[in-house]
Amino acid sequence: MDLCSLIERNAAFTPHKPAIHFEGTTLTYAEFSDRIARMARALKSEFGVGRGDRVAILSLNRPDYLVLLYACARLGAILVPLNWRLAVAEQVFILSDAAAKVLVLEQAFAPVLPALPPETAPVGIDFVPSNGLIIDELLTRGRGDDRNPHIDLSCPLLIVYTSGTTGRPKGAVLRQEALLWNGVMSQHMHGLTSDDHVLTVLPLFHVGGLNIQTTPALHYGATVTLHARFTPDSTLATIAAARPTLTVLVPATIQAVTEHPGWATADLSSLKAVATGSSIVPPALIDRIIARGVPVLQVYGSTETCPIAIYTRLGGDLSRTGSTGLPGLCCEAKIIDRDGDELAAGVAGEIEVRGPNVFYEYWGNAKATQQAIQDGWYRTGDIARRDAEGYFWVLERKNNMIISGGENVYPAEIERVLGEHPDVVECGVIGRPDPRWDEVPVAFVVKRQGCSLDAETLRAHLQSQLARFKVPRDIVFVDDLPRTALGKVQHHVLRQIDGPK
Repeated sequence: MDLCSLIERNAAFTPHKPAIHFEGTTLTYAEFSDRIARMARALKSEFGVGRGDRVAILSLNRPDYLVLLYACARLGAILVPLNWRLAVAEQVFILSDAAAKVLVLEQAFAPVLPALPPETAPVGIDFVPSNGLIIDELLTRGRGDDRNPHIDLSCPLLIVYTSGTTGRPKGAVLRQEALLWNGVMSQHMHGLTSDDHVLTVLPLFHVGGLNIQTTPALHYGATVTLHARFTPDSTLATIAAARPTLTVLVPATIQAVTEHPGWATADLSSLKAVATGSSIVPPALIDRIIARGVPVLQVYGSTETCPIAIYTRLGGDLSRTGSTGLPGLCCEAKIIDRDGDELAAGVAGEIEVRGPNVFYEYWGNAKATQQAIQDGWYRTGDIARRDAEGYFWVLERKNNMIISGGENVYPAEIERVLGEHPDVVECGVIGRPDPRWDEVPVAFVVKRQGCSLDAETLRAHLQSQLARFKVPRDIVFVDDLPRTALGKVQHHVLRQIDGPK
């Protein structure tokens, strides 16, 4: 059995039920299952995609994103979702690191193709007509078998790249079984049934958009309405018109929706809950939704946990303000000290997670894998405390990570690119609280003595290598940086220097 079997079984039970609504079109479960089979057959016969081969996708949300995921499950191949907000240089690194055999993309993102080294460039498939092969044409060309031998739930299915704490992103490998057990916990968290209707507005290149509600809904035979990308207008309009029962919003999208002029009068009566996570969620944002009569469920996790690990559940205790809940139904979580010993209730320490939802390895990075997974436990690097009843409160995020508009931004990645400029001697990057984006990056830079380097020149340098949301809001030139005795930049001191804004 593979993960695609769940879609096939739902197609057998309810062939005419809508699986996915998208921009005025609908795929029933029978049509969805058939398209998956044809996609798998075409990938195998046209490109020789076999077990373990990587198939990348660079696209906004669309039904074929999910078709491709389950086609990969059917073949034992691995889907590599690419963040379309990244700079071309970042996307090229991921495609090269994963050694993708096939790249499926929208023409809007075609500039990545000429930037790929010829010897590592994957075969390109387009969603719309161009010089390449389009999806619908591909699906007519498939011949032969639509499966590969020896495929089961232990096969890797996703490589999702996380921003690099050491300056380069790492690819977290998730097995098919991780998505299966993640779906079981989603069902427990949301009271999910085949009668539910999920609205997905977050990007599918994040495990949050893909796996908190979307894939679990499809596994349980529910219906998904998919938006190409988030806008507050379309979100509120769809909630009123399509009447979904569940959706996921991160703090930045909650803020955008609740500050929309139509928020106060929007019809939210169909929603049985809104789930949120991605970062520490300000209570004031949660209160805005609760004030409209909709329960808010919190979920804690990461790319490495698929992501569901700790959560509050519908019908459970939602009275503990700020708590992200209890360890999930199918995994364990505990709080440890530096030596790995479990801490008592009320004492802050690092969160560890163990379970079938936890990632298998970092792609091609045995050292990072060994550091992250010890004795079967994933060391998250996030700091939390728990109360006597076992409820968790997340206090600090992983190392010095910045979360801006729901996107993970690691200072080390920005520092690496800044350091490549010949006039930069050293630098340090921190997060500054921001009313719109939650946080924005700020850079402190020591420049080469006597040079005329200015902030705009550095921004242009950064924009050539990094996504726009990673480019620091402010660049502050300083004479030196605070460092530890071991020479590490003291980011907490930089935060004190930056002060309130």
